[in-house]
Amino acid sequence: MNESRIDLVLTGRVQEGQGWVRKDVHVLNGRIHAIVDTGTQVEASRWIDAKEGYVLPGMVDAHVHSLSHPGEGIAASTRSAAAGGVTTIVEMPFDLKGPINSTDRLNAKRELAESEAFVDVALMGTLAPDGGWRSAEALAEAGAVGFKVSLFDTDKDRFPRISDAELRNVMAATAGAERTVAVHAENNEIVQAMLAAERELNPFDPKAHVRSRPPVSETLGVLTALEVAHEQNARLHLCHLSLPRSVDLVEWYKNQGLDVTLETCPHYLTFTENDHDAQRGRLKINPPLRKESDRNGMWERIASGSIDVVSSDHAPWPAKYKDHEGIFANHSGAPGVQTSMAVTLSGALGRGQDDFNAAVRSLTEAPALRFGVGASKGRVAVGYDADFAVFDPASGWDIDAADMYSNAGWTPYQGMKTSGRVTMTISRGTVVWDGNELLGEAGRGQVVGTPS
Repeated sequence: MNESRIDLVLTGRVQEGQGWVRKDVHVLNGRIHAIVDTGTQVEASRWIDAKEGYVLPGMVDAHVHSLSHPGEGIAASTRSAAAGGVTTIVEMPFDLKGPINSTDRLNAKRELAESEAFVDVALMGTLAPDGGWRSAEALAEAGAVGFKVSLFDTDKDRFPRISDAELRNVMAATAGAERTVAVHAENNEIVQAMLAAERELNPFDPKAHVRSRPPVSETLGVLTALEVAHEQNARLHLCHLSLPRSVDLVEWYKNQGLDVTLETCPHYLTFTENDHDAQRGRLKINPPLRKESDRNGMWERIASGSIDVVSSDHAPWPAKYKDHEGIFANHSGAPGVQTSMAVTLSGALGRGQDDFNAAVRSLTEAPALRFGVGASKGRVAVGYDADFAVFDPASGWDIDAADMYSNAGWTPYQGMKTSGRVTMTISRGTVVWDGNELLGEAGRGQVVGTPS
């Protein structure tokens, strides 16, 4: 091989087994060409030494809502992603202009992403109630890497509920299309009844949101999705779970042979329901924040490998949608794509090296494998895309909304100091974030996840 053609040599701590060793990673034409001992003689156009920083795969954020609000868009969310070590976002299908439930809408979103994205984008589709499952195969052939549906009626037009009867058809159709179906798993009947009661009795108490979605509303939703997926032999992914019991239920079904994965989010690993006292509606998220024992239990399950994926569930509502006095007047969700990697990895490092290794996989390889990009994303390995996040464990970050590239204009992590931070992001061999400045440009990102 002609080593003189190397474009970049990136030196840093690369994972070998459960350990980390300083290596030189050679990049050629946007892909990883070789991983060799440091000091190996080679001619290269550029050398970058990350010192004691970890050279990680770029994060594959499995849950991003770029178009739920017109003020964000794919440009802003992928700028924010690049500054947070995220090199691929899995873009959710519940857009303000209409859910991505037809090939025309999927193709239009592909064109938008190709013109706006700073990093790579994989596109999810959804299936409309009342027969939309018939579109699963066509959407898969058009490039949808998976489908998302909800068991809770968030919005009758943009984000509708799929009934249990319809869920059987959806599961069968997505299995036939060889795609994963991601499920927002909350029991609609329980939540709607509790919402009505809390709206009447405690509309200004931020913890009324927590009470309106008790743990059983999540676990029943999880069980419904698991049982139907088992019946239909579907590939299931459970979104943004908040409870250790939910994880344990999923683990039982995994042991029965079901093809199921689950995700949690940094906010469930960082905050508890008591943080509503200070942040009020800004922490209104579905499912809600839970108790400290639940937060600790989720960390334990990351370390054990029971939690497959950590995603941001980036929902960049501007503050005016989050600061109403009445808790139920606020939109649900929070921005997070830029902070997820630093917050999660800093928390994991504080718990031990095994926790850190498990967290790395949950941010990178596991979501890549689940959503159709695992052949080129999620690993630092020869032949893979040269997507890297350099994480310096000793370079603390004082998180400040002024540093965010999302158009939301705020962050729930305001004032938090992490023990480490992402000091560089490289997308397909190009530095798009140097730790201080965004270097990429709109349109350099690609839509990834080709039809199988």
